[in-house]
Amino acid sequence: MLKKLYLAVALVLVMGSSPVRAEETVPDKFAQQQDDNSMLESYNRAMFSFNNHFNHYVLMPVSRAYREITTPFVRKRVRGLLSNLREPLYAGNYVLQGNLKQTGISLSRFVINSTLGLFGMFDVAEAWGLKKDTTGFDDTFAEWCIPDGPYIVLPFLGSSTPRAAVGTSLGFIFDPVFWTTYHDANVNSKISYSYAALQAITLMEENMDLLNDFERNSVDFYETVKSAYLQNRKNKGCFGKDMSSSVESYDFDFDIDEEYE
Repeated sequence: MLKKLYLAVALVLVMGSSPVRAEETVPDKFAQQQDDNSMLESYNRAMFSFNNHFNHYVLMPVSRAYREITTPFVRKRVRGLLSNLREPLYAGNYVLQGNLKQTGISLSRFVINSTLGLFGMFDVAEAWGLKKDTTGFDDTFAEWCIPDGPYIVLPFLGSSTPRAAVGTSLGFIFDPVFWTTYHDANVNSKISYSYAALQAITLMEENMDLLNDFERNSVDFYETVKSAYLQNRKNKGCFGKDMSSSVESYDFDFDIDEEYE
């Protein structure tokens, strides 16, 4: 799509100016693409560095403190509670994806774990054969065959693409904790921020050892994370079809040969 846009703009400029030979326009086009690539790469690396410093100096210390004052049992209960709160969001996306079977499983899990599982602290539903499976708007857009777009790094959130960024935003908006408190701005802001902070802390606590090992063994941490993130997204497809080619079509020369998660 971006290639077509560049070509359309170039065609308008040519039609509105004095005639030039085709071979003279090619270097300019390639130079423009290289400039765009360089600008995006510079932004991504700068934001990646900012996020990495934030993780090391803020989020990781808080997550280590959380680990020190809790037990594995307590942390597992907290993760279960947070996951259960998002089951309605999973179910809604499964509806949009046309996966009615998984919709029923997600709704059943929410009802069972919210009651018998003490608000999700205990996964009773999985013991009954209803296995946990997560999804989101990004997966829904992939099923709808919406292109992924180029790799971008978001403030605090990290690796993303335009499609994933929109999906993440909608995930925040339609999160049950957000819209159930939306009627009261004061309550909503306090609960939403606390909820988001707890999610970030629990996620980092669970993965920071792996993340540190990953960074320690990487020659270029940014490139490793980028390649791994894009490789992992190859499984998100248009009705099961590999959509990785949609990323490559943006002329940003991405290598997606390593696995990461």
